Amino acid sequence: MTDSGDRQVKTCLITGAAGDIGGRLRRLMKGLYPALVLTDRVAPKDLEPSEDFRAADLADLGAVEGALRGVDAVVHLGAVSVEGDWESILSANIVGTYNVFEAARRQGVARVVFASSFHTIGFYPRNRRIGTDALVRPDTRYGMSKACGEAMAALYAFKYGVRVLCIRIGNIADKPADLRRLSGWCHPEDLVQLIRIGLEHPDLRHEVVWGISANERAWWDNKAAFRLGYQPIGNAETMRDYALAGQAALPPDPIGDRLQGGPYASAEFVGDIRRIRLAPSR
Repeated sequence: MTDSGDRQVKTCLITGAAGDIGGRLRRLMKGLYPALVLTDRVAPKDLEPSEDFRAADLADLGAVEGALRGVDAVVHLGAVSVEGDWESILSANIVGTYNVFEAARRQGVARVVFASSFHTIGFYPRNRRIGTDALVRPDTRYGMSKACGEAMAALYAFKYGVRVLCIRIGNIADKPADLRRLSGWCHPEDLVQLIRIGLEHPDLRHEVVWGISANERAWWDNKAAFRLGYQPIGNAETMRDYALAGQAALPPDPIGDRLQGGPYASAEFVGDIRRIRLAPSR
């Protein structure tokens, strides 16, 4: 394909439009671009008559290619968004993500924003600050699938010229629900700002950034996002009491409470935690 990433985005497609984050983006991105196209296996329950919905199963390349026809950019949210069995993760998150990138290549789509996850690095200790250049340490099959998606993003960016922004999303919610989310929370409008960077920044080729707000307890160095002009408005610390009250209601997790992935990392964990080379707890 030719490099057409500098053209203005007129038609943007959102995969996974029926999910929680997809629903938020439908509202927050309305009117930002001349046309917003939605796709998922089933239509959102609150779909408006004016919204352009194209049903597609991400595991079906032909259906995905049809959904992407005529669009300039894709925000790829569609996935199994929690830990699951291998067959489900493989179909939706790995085959599905491949199909999105391949369909984008075939249809000449200029840009893809890939919704990755901090679960790509969930086995790092909480007292270690890392950047996006740290080696992946996925905490689940789900996290592994997102690391695989980031590898696909790099392939399609450097080999085929698709401009790609991978956003390692922390937690999208109105408030941080517990102690862990004081570090990884992302204000919904901050996510939209990052997506717009992916869709509009003239110098973007391929980047990986953290999908978090300006949290005082952040575990992650987001200098790549700041270099692209990111100016987050949220700070989880302003809702500290709410988060700590939520944390107090949770049972202790001797493994998860020391790891960035939390319960995702501790689930199914076997053996000696010392193999993770944890630094002393603060």
